[in-house]
Amino acid sequence: MSDPAIAIVEFDSIAAGIFTGDAMVKSSPIGSIYAGTVHPGRYLVLVSGDTASVEMALETGRDAGARSVIDSIFLPAVHPDVVAAIVSLVDAADFDGDAAGIVETATVASVVEAADAGVKAAAVSLPAVRLADGLGGKGYAVFTGPIAEVEAALDAAVERAMPTGHLIRNVTIAQIHVEMRENLAADLRFNQRLARHGEEG
Repeated sequence: MSDPAIAIVEFDSIAAGIFTGDAMVKSSPIGSIYAGTVHPGRYLVLVSGDTASVEMALETGRDAGARSVIDSIFLPAVHPDVVAAIVSLVDAADFDGDAAGIVETATVASVVEAADAGVKAAAVSLPAVRLADGLGGKGYAVFTGPIAEVEAALDAAVERAMPTGHLIRNVTIAQIHVEMRENLAADLRFNQRLARHGEEG
């Protein structure tokens, strides 16, 4: 996913998600589409490409999905660290810095948007964006780095997530223990489709 823009639409119905994903990819010449089921019985569609095409696909998704849409986002200039964290192009070495900040949301779309806001706001690493599976549909993002930068990133992430109504919790750990850092790095990813893309890329 090297394209400059992404959109995510999250559905409470698998059938509606498949129908709408098809409509989205037919509506404009997007670069890529990644779609599939996520816990708990939801369907997720992620499209990437040039800004105008992705925006058009998102509008189609919101209209066609109607009442089945749980959440959606449009990021016209997504930060490359967000894409890397989603497709697992990070390792234990990326969990550096003394401090860690975690933002947790009720949906995939809202945590991706929060992660993007945080990493753009401060000089932090974004070693993890965990999505849906094994989390009851929730998502969380981890920021690491100096405490002041982590706090600034978390403030921006919370500010972005709060209006959606999907923010669950945020915490800052001033000096995260090395063993806890290793456990965070070992956490498994949910989306095999994107994981395979990361390996192939």
